[in-house]
Amino acid sequence: MIAAHLLSRSFDGRPAVEEVSFLVPPGKLCALLGPNGAGKTTIVRMLLGLLPPSGGSAEVAGVHLPSSRDQAASLRARAGLLTETPGFYDRLSGAENLDFFGRLYGIPDRELAARTESWLRRLGLWDARDRAFGTYSKGMKQRLALIRAVFHEPAVVFLDEPTAGLDPAAAREVRSLIAELRQEGRTILLCTHHLGEADELADLVGILQRRLLTFGALADLTASTGKIAIRVRGDVARLGPVAESVPGVRGVSIDHDRLELDAEDVEMVTPAAVAKLAAAGGSILEVRPVRTSLETIYLRAVAGAP
Repeated sequence: MIAAHLLSRSFDGRPAVEEVSFLVPPGKLCALLGPNGAGKTTIVRMLLGLLPPSGGSAEVAGVHLPSSRDQAASLRARAGLLTETPGFYDRLSGAENLDFFGRLYGIPDRELAARTESWLRRLGLWDARDRAFGTYSKGMKQRLALIRAVFHEPAVVFLDEPTAGLDPAAAREVRSLIAELRQEGRTILLCTHHLGEADELADLVGILQRRLLTFGALADLTASTGKIAIRVRGDVARLGPVAESVPGVRGVSIDHDRLELDAEDVEMVTPAAVAKLAAAGGSILEVRPVRTSLETIYLRAVAGAP
């Protein structure tokens, strides 16, 4: 679990984060969105006990923050971090880097080699295990960094811009791995600029610009707008008035082969509209509710921020 309560942080009297509160239940993935300088990385550092808050408190993996030095060490044993820059030793091989960090994590020697092999094979790096880290591609470096973030089997994982600078294929690989970690039941806080990434992966979304502007379940934030999109094969111009005659339809717009119905009650109007269009000779190809895009929600929130 990750819980923040009125977390604040200032630098030289200038606020970077102001009274941020949110809750990420166990096993959920929360995407924290915001422009550069919004305070996302500052929040991660506070939640990991690396940076003391100027105000407020938090709880991460059962550890209360602010914390003592011993509690902070306990937290870092229970949490993993993937930073935007990997931070490995270029002259050491991939396997040697994992061995080094595994010893820092306190992984017993009898487990270390087996765990290293298991993770390297899982993330497709086994054949490159003896190559110097400095020779790895950016995607390979990020996969190794993702291994390090979960190498000690943490319950909570923080991912700070995990796909920044990656080509589309490498970014897709990393997103797939993040989805696997979520399915394993880990609690994840993902800081990202990529709205599509959040839309694909997140259970919860927070939009940040120093303050938390919006927070909630992705499904709730992008709930139906009260409109229905119906793709049809047939004379769409003729079918438009047919759809408009359905009780509860307030208006119809036409876009190529799609009718968009503005409905008073989506659940009641949808079957009646489909039946009437089919009876009028329209071949129904697709029916779906029109939802608010995450991009729209983000732009509205940021535009309205002080």
